[in-house]
Amino acid sequence: MPTYRSDVVGSLLRPAYLVAARRDVEGGRLTPAEFKGLEDRAVDEAIELQETAGLAVVTDGEMRRYAFFGHLIEALDGFDKLGGWAIPFRNEQGAELVFKRPVVVERLRWRRSMCAEEWVYLRGHARRPGKTTLISAQQAAAYYDPDKSRAAYPTRDAYLADVVDFTRREVAELVRLGCTYLQIDAPQYAALLDPSIREGYRRRGSDPERLIDTCIEMDNAVIGDHPGITFGLHICRGNNQSMFYASGGYEPIAERVFRRTRFQRFLLEYDDERSGSFEPLRAVPDDRIVVLGLVTTKKARLETVEELGERIEAAAKIVPRERLALSPQCGFASTLEGNRITPEAQQKKLQVVAATARAVWGG
Repeated sequence: MPTYRSDVVGSLLRPAYLVAARRDVEGGRLTPAEFKGLEDRAVDEAIELQETAGLAVVTDGEMRRYAFFGHLIEALDGFDKLGGWAIPFRNEQGAELVFKRPVVVERLRWRRSMCAEEWVYLRGHARRPGKTTLISAQQAAAYYDPDKSRAAYPTRDAYLADVVDFTRREVAELVRLGCTYLQIDAPQYAALLDPSIREGYRRRGSDPERLIDTCIEMDNAVIGDHPGITFGLHICRGNNQSMFYASGGYEPIAERVFRRTRFQRFLLEYDDERSGSFEPLRAVPDDRIVVLGLVTTKKARLETVEELGERIEAAAKIVPRERLALSPQCGFASTLEGNRITPEAQQKKLQVVAATARAVWGG
């Protein structure tokens, strides 16, 4: 299994011309073919940015998505794009924004592949190893509402069974197309560390403890049997325009998620005190890689190689250094708007990830 000492979570800041183009194509002022040309340009720039920074593995920056979960919503019919459970994001200063999620309102129907276009273009244009990202069943669970979804699916489990089937189909297609590193984004695992969000699930008819166990089973089913393919699990506490929605250490989920899932890599948010200590990493099995998300994508302050090296050494007291790697803590633009940092700050943060990896592990 490749180690990939310097990794990247997925999304990068969308260039202004791409944000404008998405609005224009949705408004009929740009043809789909013209829009695709601009998407291709943005992906080319994203690849160049990551490779020039020196990262060991690259993504397409999620330039073809309106949000990190957009591949699911735009590839399958059956969702109301903005009709779901709205959750508040906040920052340390108390500012808040409310983000509207999708909700399933009809039986899901396959429209197109979720990620084949993304992967095939990346495969053909990148010089470094690439990966693609999918959302977890746990994330998709948030798009079921007992009232709005019941006519389509009488239970959340019935809906999630279809999500798993469609995602397994997508994984098989990506593997067939030569993708050897697939990342599953699962911020909802960390959301269940936050008491207020746990209570929100209860009000909407879900037992948070049962939901964790069920979704571990579903994520393992999505992984299936694909020898030689690396599966990574990314966990964060929300990321939208430099805001978050949850806080808490990994202790409540560590034993189950780290030990019972079949992921080979865990990409974990660890950029500030909201993430807790490294102690829960004791639950990570000896044959797994922990990718420490020590570089924040939410703030412009640039971490140094020295301070990152010190934090890696602290983590190495729990997980041996040879089983560690480094990345940003999340994407730079989980939604179209992007985090509140500049492209120049983004570039420097990618560079410091790669430089720190070289300093710590060599190569």
